[in-house]
Amino acid sequence: IPSMRSLTAEEYVEAFKSFLDHSTEHQCMDEFNKDQMPNIVAGVCHHMSHKAEHASLLLGDFLAGVDLKMIRILQAVHPGVFINNEIVEPNPQHVAAYKELVNQAPDLQNVSFIWHQLTSLEYEQQVKERGTHKKFDFIHMIQMLYRVEDIPSTIKFFHSCLDHHGKLLIIILSDSSGWASLWKKHRDCLPATDSGHYITCSGITEVLRGLGVQHRVYELPSGWDITECFVEGDAVGGRMMDFLTGTKNFLGTAPPALRRRLREALCQPECSSIRDGRVIFSNNLSMIVAES
Repeated sequence: IPSMRSLTAEEYVEAFKSFLDHSTEHQCMDEFNKDQMPNIVAGVCHHMSHKAEHASLLLGDFLAGVDLKMIRILQAVHPGVFINNEIVEPNPQHVAAYKELVNQAPDLQNVSFIWHQLTSLEYEQQVKERGTHKKFDFIHMIQMLYRVEDIPSTIKFFHSCLDHHGKLLIIILSDSSGWASLWKKHRDCLPATDSGHYITCSGITEVLRGLGVQHRVYELPSGWDITECFVEGDAVGGRMMDFLTGTKNFLGTAPPALRRRLREALCQPECSSIRDGRVIFSNNLSMIVAES
């Protein structure tokens, strides 16, 4: 049996796509955009009415479609303002896919895009070396803090990049999610290959309180259909398990006892529920809006 190893960047993209295809991650963000985002950006836009330009910074996992929807909301709430949008994303495939989406979007008038193919730490070091501390009206970190080495200092730095009346939106897994339970109660089921930080909403709000930053939390219910994880030899289920564990071919390389323990953990009521005979893993998200 080959030994267990972490996913490469390319393998992660594939596993992540399988997750998106079977979860309501995007749909719940769409609902948040529709119901809450206009109010959230209203404060930013009130400040923007005195400016000809608005700058936003996206950090994070590939959710370009969500980012473009946020830009369109900004445009709708405050028409005529020029938007400078900068993206920090280390994965070249994600950057290429984002550029392709922009090329296919003729309605994005008055928007400029700058891509930084860097990690958030590399971007931070670059900014500090240049000594040019650009200020942003709106910064959003979408599901990216799991891969950051020093979470408190990262949040502190990007919060310092906010302009007056700016807002920092952090999207992270909720404490009510199955992930939180899995990481808390069943961490011994997860192989040591996953280099992610097991952080959920409460870990972020603790950092914000320590920094004295005012913030609000919005809870978004989301589900992930993981039924195929329990079907022997199923290719989709295999990719799902790879995403869950951060491991390449987890089902083919993990010892049988570890596979069994993880599947048992996934079935626990604090992780998943059964709906119409399908196993739905709780993928609940928290949207944290921090003030400048």
